[in-house]
Amino acid sequence: MAIAFHCEHCGKKIEAPDNAGGKWGKCPACHKKVYIPGLDEDEELKLAPVDEGDLARQNKLIAETRMLEQEILSEKEVPDDSTEVVSPTAEVNDKELTKNIIFYLQQMANGNLDQADRIANSIAPSRRKALKILDGIALSEIPEPELADIPQQVLSGFIRTLRAKIS
Repeated sequence: MAIAFHCEHCGKKIEAPDNAGGKWGKCPACHKKVYIPGLDEDEELKLAPVDEGDLARQNKLIAETRMLEQEILSEKEVPDDSTEVVSPTAEVNDKELTKNIIFYLQQMANGNLDQADRIANSIAPSRRKALKILDGIALSEIPEPELADIPQQVLSGFIRTLRAKIS
């Protein structure tokens, strides 16, 4: 008789041999570590029902948060003097360039490759400054807070890709 239970990570129903009760194993679906309970015959752990309303609210909040992040990151500083004409090839300041580089790296991490490519094209005219900023990010022991959730090796790969695009 097998012990039947659900994976606490992915919810997949798992059957384990009787002698595995009370031990740890791996879920065959998600490969995460799971505890195999020791159960009486025909007893199965029941999952609490998923509240679809909570799930929908959570997804809505995540979408709103991402939209607000994009708006904040894409904001540009507006000059005070509206009569001043700025040429399209004008150099951007270091702060704006750093913000664009971080935005590029976030877009790459999120899989928005088209958006990241457009940002890389806007960074390219300021390649010297951008390369210095990229070197600073790459050599920094503590990453920028906006990049903290990207694994260091992945971030290094994105930095190399941007360096290649703007060089």
